[in-house]
Order: sequence, then structure tokens, then C-alpha cells
Amino acid sequence: MKVEVFALCDAATDNHGKMNLLGTFDQIYAAKLPVVHPACAIALRLRFDKMEEGPHEVKLQLVNPDGIPVFQSMEGEVNPRMAEDVGSVAVNLILNFQNVKFDQFADYQINLTIDGIALASLPLRVRQMHRQAPA
Repeated sequence: MKVEVFALCDAATDNHGKMNLLGTFDQIYAAKLPVVHPACAIALRLRFDKMEEGPHEVKLQLVNPDGIPVFQSMEGEVNPRMAEDVGSVAVNLILNFQNVKFDQFADYQINLTIDGIALASLPLRVRQMHRQAPA
């Protein structure tokens, strides 16, 4: 199994197996706490070989710098299947979020685990926006 796409973005869609991403990012700036990000998506594209056909557990978790989850983990299952003449298949997963709340300016992390194995992580930096003095 290969992770072909793992991105945090403003929006994502899946149109008959074609994944579309809009505005990938890894930083959020805000003037004060708490920071509430209005909307975003995690886009994930996994490629499975023929011998990996069947159910696989997928878990995504957003954690703070201490490794504590920001909210409950997202867990699900993918079950790739393919025809006899197909050697691999891609599975697209898109998770949409609204009003994600961050209680501190810090470096967060989005972790991807499949079948209990940590495969990838994404940084998400939440930073304070500094005011510039008038000229």
C-alpha cells in the first residue's frame, strides 16, 4: 500500500475517482485565542496492490504538541476490490471539518494510521498574527 496523497486543504472533491484539491496549507494565523478555523478538509489517496485486496482500518487523529487528541479520532474502513486484470486500485477519502477549535498557538500534527501502522503525518502550525505598527 502506498500513500499517494495526504493533504490538508481548504476543500476537496472526488468525482468518479478523480480527486480535486483546493488550497493546501500547513499554517493558520489568528489574532487571538481560541482559534476557530471555519472549514477545511483532509484529502487522502491510497493505492493498494492486488495482494492487499480486502478490508483495511484507517485512522486519522489531530493531536496537540503533547500528543493529546484535539477531538475524537476519525476511524473507518476501506475495502479495495479489483478485477482479475487489474494490478492495483486507488481509494480516495475526503474528510470535511467545520469550526475546528485550537486552544493554543502551537505545532499540531495530523497522524495517519492504517491497520495499526503509523504511515504518515502532516504538520499544522497555529500561529499568532502580529500587528504591524502604522507607518
